[in-house]
Order: sequence, then C-alpha cells, then structure tokens
Amino acid sequence: MIQTNSLSLSFGGRKLFENVNIMFTDDNCYGVIGANGSGKSTFLKILSGEISPSAGSVSKGPNDRIAVLKQNHFEYDDFPVIKTVFMGHQELYKVMEEREALYAKPQEQFTDADGLRLGKLEGDFAGLNGWEAEAEAAILLNALGIANNLHNKKMKDLLDSQKVKVLLAQALFGNPEVLLLDEPTNHLDTKSIAWLEEFLLNYKSTVIVVSHDRHFLNKVCTHIADIDYEQITLFTGNYDFWRESSELARKLLSESNKKKEEQIKELEDFVRRFSANASKSKQATSRKKQIEKITLDDIKPSSRRYPYIHFECAREVGKEILTVTGLTKSINGEKAINKLDLIIAPGEKVALVGEYDFAKTAFLDILSNNLKADSGMFTWGQTTSLSYLPKDNSKFFDNCDYNIVDWLRQFSDDQSTEHIRGLLGRMLFAGEDALKKINVLSGGEKMRLMYSKMMLNKANILLLDGPTDHLDLESIVALNGALEKFKGVILINSHDHSLVQSIANRIIEFTPHGVLDRKMTFDEYLENKEIQSQLETLYEVS
Repeated sequence: MIQTNSLSLSFGGRKLFENVNIMFTDDNCYGVIGANGSGKSTFLKILSGEISPSAGSVSKGPNDRIAVLKQNHFEYDDFPVIKTVFMGHQELYKVMEEREALYAKPQEQFTDADGLRLGKLEGDFAGLNGWEAEAEAAILLNALGIANNLHNKKMKDLLDSQKVKVLLAQALFGNPEVLLLDEPTNHLDTKSIAWLEEFLLNYKSTVIVVSHDRHFLNKVCTHIADIDYEQITLFTGNYDFWRESSELARKLLSESNKKKEEQIKELEDFVRRFSANASKSKQATSRKKQIEKITLDDIKPSSRRYPYIHFECAREVGKEILTVTGLTKSINGEKAINKLDLIIAPGEKVALVGEYDFAKTAFLDILSNNLKADSGMFTWGQTTSLSYLPKDNSKFFDNCDYNIVDWLRQFSDDQSTEHIRGLLGRMLFAGEDALKKINVLSGGEKMRLMYSKMMLNKANILLLDGPTDHLDLESIVALNGALEKFKGVILINSHDHSLVQSIANRIIEFTPHGVLDRKMTFDEYLENKEIQSQLETLYEVS
C-alpha cells in the first residue's frame, strides 16, 4: 500500500499536481494516464522518493519495499547479469556482498568480530530468502528470454533489448510490496509482454504502471489514475472502461446542461412577458428566483489533444503490389533474411512480428531502398508509391536549423504558409509552436512531423517501422484510426498489440530459421496452437 497526502509539485511556477490525496492498495494494478507533459513519470518518481514534492507527503506500510523499473540501460554495464537482478533488492544485495567478502577472507585474517558479523549476516540472508535468490532470479530471466548462458555475462555484453529485460527482472525480483513500472513493455517482444501480463495478473501487491500500450493497460489494470488539470482522479476498471465511461459521463453532463439552458430560456421568456403585468408580477418574480437557483455544471475540456491523421492515396494501388524472390541479407555476420519469397496482394495490411526486430527493420529498409540486399530481388507494381517511416528518423532532423513550418515546407508541393500551417495545426503545432526550431523537439513531436510528411506524400503503400514509438496515447489512438481507414497497402513492424490486431489481416513472423506467413488476424495467430508449436521449432537454436 502507498498513498499521497495533500501532494503538490511545481516546476518553475508551473503546477503539475495540487493537493492530491490518493491511496493505492494491495492486489490492484493502477494505470497512470494523462497527456504528454502532465507528469506521469514525475509522479512515479515522487512515489519512489527520487523527487521530493513541493508540499505534502508520500507514505507506505512500515515494512513495505518499493521497486522501480530503471530506465538507464548503461548503469549496470560492468556488473554480471545475475547480480544486476539481485540489486533490485538492495537490502538483500548488501547482505550478499558483505557475506561473500567475509567468506573470501584468508583464514589467518578472519577475526572473532568477523565471525560474529557473519553469524548476523547469515540470519539476515535466510530471513530475506537469500537461499532462493539465485533460483528466483534465473526463473525471471529465463521467462523473459535471457538464457542461462547469459546470466554470468557482463551487462555490457548484452544487446540493448536484452538489457531492458534484465532491468525488468531486477524490478520484479524479490516480490516488492510496491512495484512502480514506467513503460515496462517498451522494446519487449510479444512473448515477453504476454509473460509480464500474466505475472502482474497474479501479483498480490501494489502495482502502479505508466504505459502507452492500450492492450497491456486493458489486460493488467484494475484501476486507472487519470492526471488532468493538476489533479489525479481514480477510476475503477481498465483503460477501455475508463475511456468509454468518461466519454459517456461527459455526454450526459453536456445533455444535462442543455436541458438546463432550455429551462432557463423558458423562464426568462416568461419573466420578460409578464414582469410588467400586475396580475402576473408575483409569478414572474417567482420564476426569476428559479432562474437564479439553476446552475450549469462546469465542463472543462480535457487537456488531452488528438492530432488529425489521415492518409490519402493520390491513385489506386493497382493489381500488382510486391513480389519478393530469394531475398537474403546478413547483419553483422548474422543471417537476418534468408532466401525469402513472398507476394503482397491488394488490400493486404501485413504485420511483421516476432523477436527478430533487426530482421524486420532490415526487410523494410531493403524494400524502401535504404539498404541493399546481399542477394535476391524485389519488384514493386508500376502503380505503387511508397511512404516509409523508419525506426530511426534522426537523418531527417540532425544538423537541421529549420523551424517546423520551413522543415515541412520542403516536402510539400503547395509551398504556401497557409497550407503548411493548416496541416501543422491539425497535428497540434498551432501558433508559436509551429515556429519552434527542429533541434529542440521531443521524440513525440518529431514523430508527428514524420506523419505530417507522410500525409503530404499521398502514397498508396505505407511502410511503418515502430510507428507508435515516442507517441502518447492520444496520438496512438489517432494513428490507429487513420490506418484502419487507409485504402492502400500497409507493411508494419510494431509491438503494439491493439494496433496490430485492429489493422492487420496478414501476419509474417521472422525467426532464426525462416518466416511463418499466415493470412489471419493477430489474435487468431497467437491463439493457434499449431502455429505456436511451429514457432517453438523455428526459434530453437541448432
């Protein structure tokens, strides 16, 4: 259990929270949501003690331990993987280190005081479940796809995607009473996300999570903590329940106000017509008092803003889309694509899935002519036109001194400022925001600009690599709707379950031993036992 007491926080005169009183209890998972900049991650840092509030306090159970998912993948580079996990329980880790140092002392240097201290440490070690620590850490690592042969390697020897999993295991280690997770599904593959979902569903302590993954929030959350207008409001239910119920509540409030406005108008008309009539003056006075008693409920527009994303096709896509024959590519000596053959047909929205992100990125880079294949070929249909969103968009922004308007103008046939500003306004770059320099933009702002650029292209083929990276929930929802309505063909590499499920009608999974290609939805693919059995074979290391 953890709670805030009259919590307030201000940065440079700007209030993030004011007088927040909220309790998070055991056996519940709370999803913290809010617009970009509302203070979601900051709130978690206050709960963990990393940041002190301007006023108020945070309290927890006297013996409760708080664990936090770390974000710095390089912080533990010089430590073995297994020890990095142990560090998630600092009290146990300190006991382990001191105990190990005493046992390593030469016998002639070992004193009576050392013996007494070691006896105390042994008791603490047992009381903190130290004897089970290595087994528990190994179970967590293996469940997240970190094999036994990696457990004693240095963190710096792991891939970034593997480091993310180790830090997640670190946070989960030792069953903390309060678990704080900031974007825990980032860079995780579908299998690891599914395991984490099941882990949290069975977790009996307090979990507080910030995530832009709608499927994850729907699966694990028992409550939603909504940050808006410097307040945090608690709702029972998952993300979809919060969204639908909040929209319904707002609609009902709006309808209630409309009825009140109509009632006020009728009373005002009555007062106007009869206030000068002596026989009716008493009734008119009574109606006037009724008007004064009617109050309209204040409906604040949400601080959330949704960009307008809409992809048009300048021409129909045609009958021939893409033919791939014998395509092969190795990356850093590892085979990413091996003699791939496939045909993409009109109307297909293809999701590239699986753990081998580098293979999926290589495939999209080749198709967009940003990377050369080792062998094989591919042919796009004559009526196709491509628009590509790369995983790394830095080349579009690095060493660029443009403001936002001038940056987008270079990709537009219509060079008028009115046209450019109109598109930018719909993508939430209004007024002075549209004149910001490119080099000061956040990752989310750069992604919205990339989508603005793609909308200007009016291509009938979209190649999307990591399309929800850096986006807030509102932008993801807007993008999702745009891709559902898109009339052309899509090839998309994404770990966003809700996005893939809602748009894809064909699934292609890249594995170490070839691809698995099925025309079905993502959920059908995941729930098909025969397919999952085939995947186990394809992922086995020979």
